[in-house]
Amino acid sequence: MSDSAEDVRAYTVRLELVDRPGELLRALEPIAEQGGNLLSIFHERGNLTPRGDIPVEVDLEATPGQFDSIVDALREAGINVIQAGAEQYSDELTIVLVGHLVDTDLSDTLTQIQDATGASVRDFSLSAPEGEEEESSARLRLATQKGRADDVIETIREIADQKALRVVEPLPGGEAV
Repeated sequence: MSDSAEDVRAYTVRLELVDRPGELLRALEPIAEQGGNLLSIFHERGNLTPRGDIPVEVDLEATPGQFDSIVDALREAGINVIQAGAEQYSDELTIVLVGHLVDTDLSDTLTQIQDATGASVRDFSLSAPEGEEEESSARLRLATQKGRADDVIETIREIADQKALRVVEPLPGGEAV
């Protein structure tokens, strides 16, 4: 039985990469070669795994057969695949964090959100018009499993409270305020 275009779905692959030039490109090549469509890449260069490698999360679209081939090709290329599977992210929400984001380590905040919620940071933008000494804001676009948005927002509130950040939550229906 062959995969059809209707079988395309979202997957997440979590990788550990050695910190040297070209490693991210080397990890992305098998995805392209096997027909995967990149959705997002979360590359945490400032954060290291216990083995001293760089954690990278790649969200992509592929058919199940393509995805199996992608994972096999990554492993054959010597890429350390930590987790591979269908996350089936189907809900998306946008939130804004406001406060001393730089002082409280934005990379750590994003990592905590992903680790605690299972949501994937699709993209974010940081605005610090007064410089890093003053308050800044970050817009986060998150993808989460269907029906988990309320849990994700509650966890983000808890993380924000720990770091004295304010959360601007989405309006019902997914529109940000």
